[in-house]
Amino acid sequence: MNSDVLYQPYVSKRNPVFAKKGMVATSHPLAAEAGKEMLMKGGNAVDAAIATAAALTVVEPTSNSMGGDSFALVWIDGRLHGLNASGKSPRKMSMEAVKEAGYKEIPEHGLIPVTVPGAPGSWAELSEKFGRLPFKEVLAPAISLAEEGFPVSPVVSKYWKRSYELFKEVLTGEEFSNWFDTFSLSGRCPEAGEMWKAPDHAETLRKIGDSNGDAFYKGELADQIDSYSRNHGGLIRKEDLEDFTPEWVEPISTSYKGFDIWEIPPNGQGLNTLLALNILEDMNLSEKETVDTYHLLIEAMKLGFADGLHYITDPHEMSVRVKDLLSKEYAKERRKKISDKAMTPEAGEPPKGGTVYIAAADNEGNMVSFIQSSYMDFGSGVVVPGTGINLQNRGHGFSLNKGHMNALSPRKKTYHTIIPGFLTKENQPVGPFGVMGAFMQPQGHLQVLTSTINFHLNPQAALDAPRWRWLEEKTIEVEPHFPDHIAQSLERKGHQIKKAVDETGFGRGQVIWRDPATGVLTGGTDSRADGHIAVW
Repeated sequence: MNSDVLYQPYVSKRNPVFAKKGMVATSHPLAAEAGKEMLMKGGNAVDAAIATAAALTVVEPTSNSMGGDSFALVWIDGRLHGLNASGKSPRKMSMEAVKEAGYKEIPEHGLIPVTVPGAPGSWAELSEKFGRLPFKEVLAPAISLAEEGFPVSPVVSKYWKRSYELFKEVLTGEEFSNWFDTFSLSGRCPEAGEMWKAPDHAETLRKIGDSNGDAFYKGELADQIDSYSRNHGGLIRKEDLEDFTPEWVEPISTSYKGFDIWEIPPNGQGLNTLLALNILEDMNLSEKETVDTYHLLIEAMKLGFADGLHYITDPHEMSVRVKDLLSKEYAKERRKKISDKAMTPEAGEPPKGGTVYIAAADNEGNMVSFIQSSYMDFGSGVVVPGTGINLQNRGHGFSLNKGHMNALSPRKKTYHTIIPGFLTKENQPVGPFGVMGAFMQPQGHLQVLTSTINFHLNPQAALDAPRWRWLEEKTIEVEPHFPDHIAQSLERKGHQIKKAVDETGFGRGQVIWRDPATGVLTGGTDSRADGHIAVW
């Protein structure tokens, strides 16, 4: 990306960061430094991303875990590769089984919503296919952090406290006792700056590294997950873990103002962002801080979400083709739905035919966009004893309505919220970007991309700009520092505006852009997190 795109002025809390040999950006300083350590040892961007991802399961347990899922976009060998490491529902996970367990809808917590974790498998797969250093060596920084301990960072402490107070009220069954044993200190959660150790995490990471992931899916860790699930009425079994294989997929993309924006295909929700960009491409976004610009962004995003929530599920069970949804003709028809007043969005019919994010780059031009999550902060609230494995609750995303596209059935991938993004121009990499935060993620992608492409903001300014998020129908929530005059003008257009009390829920992102002429890397990290950019 040219310098005239990168360095336009904008009020921002921090300046972008520059480097030449390598860069790792994520939401925790210690994890970013773990990735940088791999670069300095001769590893590539893939090694750095894996080391960072493993470290994040230790230092930011509020947002991700070894029991969660992950996705990656990897630019290497002159092309972009996609990895879908989301797990399926267990064989025993059916509508009938959930109802027999006494539920009218899939619960948020407990063993019922647990699906097969994909994160450890993604690390091993990425290492084997594209990594340069031994897998054990790449996991070593995370193991050291878990064994030796680390001071808890401020934002992590905030979310930890929020989850702890909630879990004290709602996690009352015997199956949750290990969560409190693992993630509390004598009846409380750790404060910011307080030392924290995770010896069970260290031992589990060591077993994953020594076995290239097999211990988690085929060995003793799989046995422990199976046993705990059986003993507490869960549905996941060792055979479900044994069946897991990360899937290499072709990324999906759309063109926008001379750039190509890439996302992981469904079951990921990155499609929503691409749908919105298609609608916006022929619309006039002349100035950033105007009510008309915000109105158009919001309305396009609502339409993208309406289609995504209606159609996205396991890719083998979708009723429409992604290429039909992404056709420019379909975008033209959807664009007609936008007027100067807020709408309640509905899905169209195309023509038939708790998360962490990592951006990493090395001095050879390799770049990685990686994201992993346990979903909804600490996920299911179930920790397998003696392992530190906090199981995800992705099954909560399924519907028990048989007519819904994302209806629950055995061995199915659910609509997935976590999405890595990547930007290219003229078949050359610009770089990785991502914004964490459940259903905020496509909205964060849209806002960061339009700030970059339409309004020429540098990565840090694009991340720091005030955010909005669509909640439902005509309801929009805005950050505390969102301009009041624009919020009031949006209300006059029919939007129902809620001003948030803090920045919780508006995502936490990272961006790395590469100058094609010089190879200089420019990075931004979100001020809404304990973000850090490690450079070399």
